[in-house]
Amino acid sequence: MRIGYARVSTEEQSLDLQINALRRAGCDHIFTDYGISGKGFDRPGLHEALNALAGGSTLVVWRLDRLGRSLPKLIELVDNLGQRGAEFQSLTEAIDTSSSGGRLIFHIMGALADFERTLISERTKAGMEAARQKGRHLGRKPSLTQQDVDWARAELDRGRTVQDIAQCFLISHRTLTRYLKGTSRPMPEQEESANSPKGCET
Repeated sequence: MRIGYARVSTEEQSLDLQINALRRAGCDHIFTDYGISGKGFDRPGLHEALNALAGGSTLVVWRLDRLGRSLPKLIELVDNLGQRGAEFQSLTEAIDTSSSGGRLIFHIMGALADFERTLISERTKAGMEAARQKGRHLGRKPSLTQQDVDWARAELDRGRTVQDIAQCFLISHRTLTRYLKGTSRPMPEQEESANSPKGCET
């Protein structure tokens, strides 16, 4: 049995080109996802296509990126198909895992995916080490300075609410509470004296 799968990421696009190609390729059933991105693999049409596969079946797509845009995830999915006794075919790239050449291509793709992950990891570690050596703070930039926190505490002493003060900084009251409790690290004090945020003068 040949199971076809087609996908477009926006509602302005048409599935006709893919469906016609899949029919010409002899697909017995065609499942689709309409207006869904290929970034994730949690798609109803894809789930239906995978559930319809049995041993000896083949999942067919018009082009590889219709199945997904993450190479490591694609490799994982096709490997899972092989473990279930199913094959995979991409018409545009002429990939067919039922042939020795098709299996070789996917093994090469898998090696390239592993190489890419290694390079990304090494670049990330090198960048973090370089930042540490320069004394840069790693991670998300703090929302408030130490002066902001001091001003917020002073306003609380004057009777203002946490919600009101948080609105002045355009942050949630939970975020402000973490700063007030000292569980979030503020930026260092600036040279200027602490002033209330614009529009929040008392």
